[in-house]
Amino acid sequence: TDSEVNIRKKTFTEVQTERLEQAERTVLIKCPQKLNGKKLLQYLSSHGNINSHFFFENRGVHALIEFSEKDSIASLQDAVGIPSAAEHHVVPFKSRLFNFTLKNTVSQAAEETPVHLSPQSHIPVTELIQKLCHADSISSQMYILLNEYQLTEENIKLRFLACSLVRDFARAYFPDSTVKPFGSSVNTFGKLGCDVDMFLDFHDTRKHAAKMKKGPFEMEYQMKRLPSERLATQKILSVIGDCLDNFGPGCVNIQKILNARCPLVKFSHQPTGFQCDLSVSNSIAIKSSELLYIYGCLDSRVRALVFSVRCWARVHGLTNSVPGTWITNFSLTMMIMFFLQKRSPPIIPTLDQLKELADEKDKHVIGGYDCSFVSDLSKIKPTKNTETLDVLLGDFFEYFGNFDFRKNSINLRKGKEVNKPESSPLYIWNPFEQDLNISKNVNQPQLEKFVAMARESAWILQKEDKTQRMINKEPWGLAALLIPFGKSNPSKMKNRMKGIGSETIRSLLDSLKLNNANSLQKAVGK
Repeated sequence: TDSEVNIRKKTFTEVQTERLEQAERTVLIKCPQKLNGKKLLQYLSSHGNINSHFFFENRGVHALIEFSEKDSIASLQDAVGIPSAAEHHVVPFKSRLFNFTLKNTVSQAAEETPVHLSPQSHIPVTELIQKLCHADSISSQMYILLNEYQLTEENIKLRFLACSLVRDFARAYFPDSTVKPFGSSVNTFGKLGCDVDMFLDFHDTRKHAAKMKKGPFEMEYQMKRLPSERLATQKILSVIGDCLDNFGPGCVNIQKILNARCPLVKFSHQPTGFQCDLSVSNSIAIKSSELLYIYGCLDSRVRALVFSVRCWARVHGLTNSVPGTWITNFSLTMMIMFFLQKRSPPIIPTLDQLKELADEKDKHVIGGYDCSFVSDLSKIKPTKNTETLDVLLGDFFEYFGNFDFRKNSINLRKGKEVNKPESSPLYIWNPFEQDLNISKNVNQPQLEKFVAMARESAWILQKEDKTQRMINKEPWGLAALLIPFGKSNPSKMKNRMKGIGSETIRSLLDSLKLNNANSLQKAVGK
């Protein structure tokens, strides 16, 4: 459709700006059990025109209401009461979170109307596998998975609202600050239920600096000086963390993790149901989000492949929601991008090619690193590659099942394997901070488990008899890959593992839970 083409053409910054502005005109309302949706909307419309709304379930029904004018919120806030402090005393912070109740429940309950609830989480893998079995090709299986897992329009609005509500607190101290989401909430690769990474940005300090250069004098703010930017970040986050903890309606389980490489405050935002991570502006993280946004928008196969491979990795314990020695989703996504750059012809351009297309306004140097690349999607030529996702999925497993990880590293700037600069088992160049390895955390057993699982998956896709499996009502294609291996037939798997190093055998034994002391001793003794 035309509207879809238009959506796709917007730059990352345009989309962000538009959604942040929308969020400022939005309120969140907790509704009663017996709800007449029409009555609620009618009442709210008396404060101004409603642009869009939806209902969702999160420990009770909530409504997200986006007004056309920001003034409507002030009008609504004027009419809203403060909860009566009988057993609790309240913190009198007036936010954009409200409770809507019916005074006369008996007469109004009769008029209860069922409202449509927008899902805010994805279906479990077992249900997904059932759905996939009814598809007619691996390619359509992958699009079904994408549709089930990707963020919905409603969920994205809720994410931007969570940021906007945190921003209301930050503005108490820093009136021109903004809070913006980054990472999976905005890079087109987020799945329903993922955390909201948000950062605090102290608006346009650079723009002010530029303004004052003209004229014969200088004028600047008196500001508190601290020995390092890190210390300033820690102090700011500490205070805002306390503020959310003490005064933030529905902000619970606040953890300040100020000594991390990137200091942050973690908290649960109950009204939206999100787990949030708040940090202070990290320009490079934004650039990575934008780069992935561009890749995700260029070709529909990109996101379908990423969602499928990520789901596969999670099922087999190759990725994990807690930090450790396994591959992160970000590293895995970069490996998929690299694979797509290597196709013939390439499906997505290298970062160097995107940099060549950059114009003046796209030039960004951050901390000495050149982070320039084109932002206008229409300047990027569409790929001539017509391979199906069936082919790409099989080839992805084949490619990394046979990749020479000992010798080679993965470089998305050049789109080719280059010799490893140091001996980490898996070396993926950070696309922007070019002396960093984004997969430094991955150890040898984890990498070898990945290789073994990739080989196993390539083998299943090559060997399986799709028609026979469909007749027998057995999972086939992508569905067959989303069932933990070794569950069905561990002896088959062992035969295919001949000629793989003892490290791999050991990690496989681990993953197949066959690690009795004997077999482990033998493997270590080799």
